[in-house]
Amino acid sequence: MAELRLDLKKTALVLIDLQNAIVGINPVPHTAAQVVENSRKLAEAFRAHSAPVVYVRVDLNDVMKLPVDQPINLSDTPLPAAASEIAPSAGFQPGDILVTKRHWGAFAGTDLEQQFKSRGIDTVVLTGISTNAGVESTARQGTGLGFAFVLVEDACSSQNAEHHRFAFENIFPRLARVRTTNEVLASLA
Repeated sequence: MAELRLDLKKTALVLIDLQNAIVGINPVPHTAAQVVENSRKLAEAFRAHSAPVVYVRVDLNDVMKLPVDQPINLSDTPLPAAASEIAPSAGFQPGDILVTKRHWGAFAGTDLEQQFKSRGIDTVVLTGISTNAGVESTARQGTGLGFAFVLVEDACSSQNAEHHRFAFENIFPRLARVRTTNEVLASLA
């Protein structure tokens, strides 16, 4: 595996769905607390290098409804607004970018691509919950737009450990570089 080298003038950190309702789902194989802690470490390091930190959340009261065989089962009763807010433990700071999405991926229907292009970003370090929903959708959309990705295995987790393992062993190595939090941090030193 090649040594990871990141040009922080052209690299952004994107944290997917570290919001109140989602960090409470008990993901596997890494706990929500582990994902949040590793994501926070990365965010602090990116901020220290003046590199963009982007928090992405889904508005759970305005999720795009498409005709699918297994729809997401959200109640017809509106959820409290706090459910869609970034969890305080995730460490959102003034100066960070907040993107609100209506579907799984962070690029579709948002201004994320334009945010990156206006800053000269060509590489994305990606973390979040859930591995094979918001994280994978964002990586697939973004690679289709020409962005390079680094997926941080121990800063992602899923509702199913086998789905997480499959994505990191079979999907992500073909879309991106796969690293740990410590490997990404070492590349910034």
